Amino acid sequence: MNVSTIIYRKELIGSERTEFTAKLLDVNFPLLLEPVIFAFAGKLSPEYSGGYWRMYTPSNGAFFMAPDTERYFKVVSPNGYEAVLSADALGITACLFAYSQLSFTASPAFAEVCAEQFHLLREYMLDQPEAEGILGVID
Repeated sequence: MNVSTIIYRKELIGSERTEFTAKLLDVNFPLLLEPVIFAFAGKLSPEYSGGYWRMYTPSNGAFFMAPDTERYFKVVSPNGYEAVLSADALGITACLFAYSQLSFTASPAFAEVCAEQFHLLREYMLDQPEAEGILGVID
């Protein structure tokens, strides 16, 4: 019998944002992860130009953030794949790229956290409506 678990997400609001990121990522969030996520969003989508980002934690322990907008973004992957993604999907994609890169380049302890977060976020992403587009971009 195949039993699947539904992964839901919770938005982090107010002080939860700093409390959660400090507990999970320590000073690596504002110093390393957040700037890398923003940089990947800009590299993947020339249409992205900054703004406020919402933060989420899926029930499997993952963490991601996404631009606070209803708009869609044209995304061009380094592998040549092109997609039009929602802000949530762009955020997930940028976070996956950031976690992957930092899992190879950060200090060993933070690299391990990034590798784990990559796999947790990918697990959450696979049940999302835009999973196919995100997979095409990150492949």
